[in-house]
Order: sequence, then C-alpha cells, then structure tokens
Amino acid sequence: MADPALKKTPLYELERQLGGKLVDFGGWELPVQYSGIIEEHQAVRERAGVFDVSHMGEMTVRGPAALELLQKTTCNDVSKLDDGRAQYNGMLYPTAGFVDDLWIGRRAVNDYLLVVNASNSDKDFEWLADCAKGMDVEVRNVSDDYALLALQGPQSQAILQSITDLDLTQLKYYRFAPATVDGAKAIVSRSGYTGEDGFEIFLAPSDAPRIMQKLLDLRVQPCGLGARDTLRLEARMALYGNDIDHSTTPLEADLGWIVKLEKGAFLGRDVLQREKAEGPKRKLVGFEMVDRGIARHGYPVVEGSEEIGVVTSGTHSPTLKKAIGLAYLPLDKSAQGSEFTVLIRGKETRARVVPTPFYKRAK
Repeated sequence: MADPALKKTPLYELERQLGGKLVDFGGWELPVQYSGIIEEHQAVRERAGVFDVSHMGEMTVRGPAALELLQKTTCNDVSKLDDGRAQYNGMLYPTAGFVDDLWIGRRAVNDYLLVVNASNSDKDFEWLADCAKGMDVEVRNVSDDYALLALQGPQSQAILQSITDLDLTQLKYYRFAPATVDGAKAIVSRSGYTGEDGFEIFLAPSDAPRIMQKLLDLRVQPCGLGARDTLRLEARMALYGNDIDHSTTPLEADLGWIVKLEKGAFLGRDVLQREKAEGPKRKLVGFEMVDRGIARHGYPVVEGSEEIGVVTSGTHSPTLKKAIGLAYLPLDKSAQGSEFTVLIRGKETRARVVPTPFYKRAK
C-alpha cells in the first residue's frame, strides 16, 4: 500500500507495477531495487540502466544579476559557462560549509537552470532567494515542472539516439540541449552519478512514464537507489548528508577542483583561502578494508581509545569485489597506503587508504 505521507514521483505507479521495492528516501517513496542491487549495478557497468531521479529539485535563476548571484553563492566559476554548458558546483555558507552540491547549466545569458539534492530543495531555494534580496534577479523553484530520468551505461548513447532527434555524438560531457525524445519535448544533458557515460533527461511529468516504458522496451534495466549508491561510490562521487554537509568544506572533501579562489568574492572564500594556506585539518579519503567487514556511514575511526575520524560511506563494491569506502582522517594520517582502524560494531578492523576513484571506465 502507498504511504500517503510520502511524496511520489510521476513514475510511482510504473515503478510499483515493475515490482520495485519502495522505501522512504528523504520523504519520497522510491525504489531501492527491482531485480537486485548487484544485477542492476552490473547492467549499468556493462550495458545500460535507467533511474528515476525526479525527486531532485530544480530552480531557475534569471535576470540581469543572475550571474552575480550565482558567483556570490557558489565556489566554482559560473562565468566560465556558455549557452548549453553545465558544471558541478558547491553552494556554500559563509563558514565554507556546504548548503548543497549542485548542477548549474546556462540556458542563455542571465538564464540558469539548477539541479539540487531532493532533501535540500526547499532549504536551497530559501537560501538563494534570501541571498538575492535587493538584486535584480528572479529565483524560482520549478521542481514540479520536471521529471528526471538518468540513462546510464556504455550503451546509453546508442539506445537514446534511436529515439531522439538530437545528435548525441556532438553532445560533450556536461553539455545539454533541448531535444525531442520519442515525440516528447525534453532537455538532454550528458551527465550522471555513476562513473559511466550517460544522459539525464528532463521531461514534463506527464511524459515521463511513457518515456521510461519506452526505454524498458529497448531492454534498459530499471535501477533503484541501491545501485545508484554503489555506482556513485565506486566513482567517488560525493553524497550530500554522508560525505559532505554544512560542517565540511570543499577542500576537506577533496573537491578543491571546484574551488576557484581567483574568481573574486564569494561566501566562504576567506575561510577557504586560509584553509588552503594552512592546509585543511582533515581530508576525505578513499579506503579498502584489509580485515573482513564493511565499514558503514558513521562508523568511528580510532587510534587507541581516541576517535580521530569517521567513515562517511561504505559498501561492498560489486565491480571490484571488495569492501570500499570514504572516511575523514586527520591530514597527517591520510597518505595513500596508510592503514587505520575502524570500529565495526565495536570490533577493531583494519583499513588502508587507496587512490580514488575506485573505478574508472575505459574511454
């Protein structure tokens, strides 16, 4: 039975009919799996899978001060975008902690589309609208206008090309364009959260079930949140609420590549300048288990009786066939090859710092 307290995406009925195991995910009723996490994970690594990510939030930022507002509130350089180009970015508090991590795409001069995490959608909108006070810019929450499908995997281009008029060979990574997908108006972005080639397809909510069914008819594997998490962790993509939040900075999270101190003033810039000069006190590192066991989110990293760090994400990697994870460690303990101790249900268990991403697709 549907839980009336939980929000539903436009694909809810289809997901129920497909036998998806539905769970409460941040107030949304979404499938954690269909046929099984490992099978879905492997389908994306080897062929193609489709995810319902319609719970993600969308906002538009438009007007003469649109660029100024986004430059002020984020750490990456939004001025580098031209029409049809997007970037991964961090919206920061003055403390340099994350309001959220997000996708920003420029549709035209002074016209931007933002995709934010579902659990942060209302908070992000209120924060951005508050920062926009007194500026000649309009911030709108347009989440209800879009459904979002993520088609991911090495065969995704060939599959999508068979039902779209957009020449996907010309759509480079983190570029997006208007398109028609099986007769439906859409925006297609070459991006994703799996480490594979793939596309995120923005659709009118009323068109989404038909397009999802069309992809299933083309032998695309329906995938749930479980596989999305194992895939993104293998690719070392951060998850808000686990690996990053209001208390972590981009430099601590090893996301220095999205910090453009030279672009000029932005919220948190002074903190990041100081942190870059002095070095962050802790760093998010990848690890694999040396001893048996899986280190999960929230498990403490210890040295003797002292807690010196924390695991933020952990799983058994279906691709690598080993237990992997991410953890915050003191900077002097974070060198590759260093071993450290995690308490797994109270038992001291050894892990080793390794290079990331854990998985990188062949080009």
